[in-house]
Amino acid sequence: MTDAGLWVPRRQRPPKIYQPRARRACLGELIQIDGSDHRWFEERAPACSLLVYVDDATSQLMMLHFTATESTFSYFEATRAYIGRHGKPVAFYSDKYSVFRKTGANKDGNSVTHFGRAMYELNIDTFCANSSPAKGRVERAHLTLQDRLVKELRLRGISTAAGANAYAPAFMANYNARFAKPPKSGFDAHRPLRADENLDLVFTWREPRKVSKSLTVRYDRVTYLLNDTPEHRKLIGRHIEVWEYPDGRIELRADGHVLSCRQYDRLTEVDQGAVVEHKRLGHVLQVSQVIQAQRDNSRIGKAPSRTHLGVPTRVQSRSPGKKKQREFTQADINGVILAQSQQRQMQQPRKPGPRSAKVIDADVSALPVQASSFNNV
Repeated sequence: MTDAGLWVPRRQRPPKIYQPRARRACLGELIQIDGSDHRWFEERAPACSLLVYVDDATSQLMMLHFTATESTFSYFEATRAYIGRHGKPVAFYSDKYSVFRKTGANKDGNSVTHFGRAMYELNIDTFCANSSPAKGRVERAHLTLQDRLVKELRLRGISTAAGANAYAPAFMANYNARFAKPPKSGFDAHRPLRADENLDLVFTWREPRKVSKSLTVRYDRVTYLLNDTPEHRKLIGRHIEVWEYPDGRIELRADGHVLSCRQYDRLTEVDQGAVVEHKRLGHVLQVSQVIQAQRDNSRIGKAPSRTHLGVPTRVQSRSPGKKKQREFTQADINGVILAQSQQRQMQQPRKPGPRSAKVIDADVSALPVQASSFNNV
């Protein structure tokens, strides 16, 4: 193919030319958004991410939000604060991160991300850049912030994300007063929220789930039991939506209504108090605790990242020595029972008994020999 001219190796291709484009005319017409993972607090705290919102027309810093990682809920929090402060922009311009763009479609053919769906409901357009230079204003802002903002946080002794978020408005005001450009048009393209737009409902993680014949729905390894009512029986075999809110609340919804249900978690743990209180079931519960320690309790990979709630970042690789619940066999249980029995035998004190003759002789021979106190006559 190379000889025929059908394929040119990448190293032999001419470099791409990225010509500058004109700024947008109005404030709020196009907002460039991106996240920067950096040691913003230097050695005073672990590294975190800073979500930056830059206006394309003026290069103003519109929003700064410190968070643990770049996640959908983190962008929900930052965008909600942005809308509350400035209003709804016309469009957001981002990269092709998984929060903004899906590489494949779901089973229902939907390829829109949760962030894209939320912006669609708010009538905000979203665009993904094909390269970093295409959104160079926010990329260059990262370099400036990694120098100036880090020093400002150090001088003020700020070492937490909450403290940095509280200081961010003052920093943005000073930054914009010094470096912002005047727009071509004085018209502000931001729009207020409509009366029918509820941000609490818009900024949610939604997953479709099918109702089983037993009126159950599975989500994130948790089974939700729908109440047995005539209305819920009509939903058997249908797909409903599971809504997860940023604060961790879960709701089941169908046709715009919340369904009454109760939770049945298959990853429940045995209480330590139960092991102590049950005299006869204590050994059985101890075996259950050992099995639970070897069980992989990580949730599914499709569930949203909950780092904004303090949950550690999920790792794709399984921890060593961990197994899924259905991977345990009878041989694993028998091994735990044998190990527990051997451990109990070692912990039990030995009962005192009569010494053997060898032990007595050894003890007598080990006694020190006393010198005679009588002189021979």
